[in-house]
Order: sequence, then C-alpha cells, then structure tokens
Amino acid sequence: MSLTQLNHYRLLGQSGLRVSPLCLGTMTFGEEWGWGGSKEDSRAVFEAYAEAGGNFLDTANMYTGGTSEQFLGEFLEGCREQFVVATKFTFSMRPGDPNAGGNSRKNMIQCCEASLRRLKTDYIDLYWVHAWDGLTPIDETMRAFDDLVRSGKVLYVGVSDYPAWKVAQANTLAELRGWNRFVALQIEYSLIERSAERDLIPMAKELGLGVTPWSPLGQGVLTGKFNQGAREEGSRLAIREASSHEMSKKYLTDRSLNIAETVVSIARQIGRSPAQVALAWLRDQPGVTSIIIGARRVNQLKDNLQSLEVELSETHLKQLDEISRIDLGFPHSFLKTEFIDSMLKSGTVVTR
Repeated sequence: MSLTQLNHYRLLGQSGLRVSPLCLGTMTFGEEWGWGGSKEDSRAVFEAYAEAGGNFLDTANMYTGGTSEQFLGEFLEGCREQFVVATKFTFSMRPGDPNAGGNSRKNMIQCCEASLRRLKTDYIDLYWVHAWDGLTPIDETMRAFDDLVRSGKVLYVGVSDYPAWKVAQANTLAELRGWNRFVALQIEYSLIERSAERDLIPMAKELGLGVTPWSPLGQGVLTGKFNQGAREEGSRLAIREASSHEMSKKYLTDRSLNIAETVVSIARQIGRSPAQVALAWLRDQPGVTSIIIGARRVNQLKDNLQSLEVELSETHLKQLDEISRIDLGFPHSFLKTEFIDSMLKSGTVVTR
C-alpha cells in the first residue's frame, strides 16, 4: 500500500512535471448542463483543493460550454504559476461546422487559442487530445502538438480516450521524428470499469505514460447511493432502466450494484465512506499517477481527499478484485494458460 497526501507530488509519466495524486476535475464548474455548481460553489471547491495542497486541475474547452475554463481563469488570477492546468480539445462547440471538431491541426490550433483566452493565460501546462476521431492522420495531430510545444503555448501533451494501439503508434512516430510525445494517458478506470487492464494500462506502463483515471466512482454507483431500494417500482434505477440513456444501461447493472454492495460493506467495516474505499483501491493500481475527482460541494471534495488516508487490507483488496475482475480475453488469457507458459519458458521459471 502507498499512503500519501495531496501535497506529496508524483512525476507525470516520463516527464519532470509534478502533480498531486488526486486531480481536481472541473466538469462540474458551471450550471449550463443542469447539474453543475454555481461560481460561488465552484470557487469554494477550488479553494478547498488548493488549501489542501492540490496543484493539478483538469478541464476541457467544451465543459459547461466553456464556463469551466472561464471560471478557472478567474480563480487562477494571481496564482497561475503554482498550478498544473490541463485542458482538452476535440469536441465541437460550433454545431454545423465540420472543422470545429476532430483532431486536425486547424481544430487544435483554434481550440487552443480559445482556451488560452478563457483561461486568461498564455500557456497550458498539459494539453490533451480529448478523444480519437478515427479520421485525422496521427502524424498531423502529433506534429501540430509539437508545434504548440515549440511555440511555448503548451508545455506537455497527453492523450485521452484512445485505443492502445493508436497511442503506441503516435508515440513511436513522435520518437522517430523527434517530436514531443504524449506523457500521460487519461482513461475511464474504476472497480466497475476495468477494461483498461487489457491493453491500455500495460501499454502505459511499457511506454512510461502517467495514467489519470476519470469517473473513478462509476458515475456515483460506487458510493452505494443506487443500491437501497434499487429494484423497487418507481426507483431511480427503474426509471433509468426504462430510459434509452446508454450511460445508465452501462453503469446501473446487477454486476455494478453487486460491486457497490461490496464497497459499502468494506466501508462500514473500516469506518470510511464508500467513495474513499473505491478511490483507495484505484490509487494503488499499477500505473495510476493521479485520479481525477469531481465535486459540486466542498464536503464532497473533502470526503474524496480523505481517501488518501485509507489503507485497505489484503483481505479487502482480494474481495474487491474478485467481485470486479474481468476476463482479459484473447490473447491475454491464451498466453497465461499453463501449456503456453510452459512452452514459452521451456518448462523453467523465468521472471522479469
């Protein structure tokens, strides 16, 4: 186990950038989407995170229609240099304009300039490509990133929501051509969503990318708030199951609720909140550098920050692993069979 504090910083991937083990996600800054916080509430969350020693802030150009970046720009006035500010581009903010979305040089540059204005800064510490568009040649994206770094408008670059093979291709190409490489990988990762363990996490470890998981509480399911009375007529779960919302179908399943029940049970045994247990498990997974947490209220933030004080026993870790474990699938399961392992190692014991 590796107990830590918010101001015990970690290097982000193969870079010299120091970041807190918990990153403040700011998708909740702004009320435009119907569930975020007001400017006053958002400022209070920001200040509480900063006072606790946190230095890593994550936003995106399209979060709450640009309000998230605008709020951060105001909150950072007079203290900009002490924070690692990360933002993203890819998603369109101008419906109907085909060049307002995707990972082209044009969209990257225009989004970067707009983010700089909203953030009231002349540089971005970490600039993420938000998602793979499946269209733009990867050399165009990587060369455009390199140009931004060389111009001083961006210091480091990262990749979010990409397949592992494409990230590997991008960094190999960048290394070959002397361009700046991705130093970090942002992915969905939690007790509910462990698919990243198939290829993304091993790829990140092999290439030296710092991993920053998003949705560490599985859209709130791991707090246990959906378990009580979940199957009762008219319950929130029943309403969501009757809807066509794809995120609801993904998270509110029997498997997810069973995992949440285990998390809640362990939390009761050790006198902690379920959120703290879920975050503590994720904190110590191989490859994870900084977990992105979001909060609309200060009490939510403080509860999440206390996860850094939680140490789970081997018994509890085993319970969580067993209830949430996934099938790694081919070729991983094939390569781990006793016969193949013996053939690969000539019947001897070989370790790395």
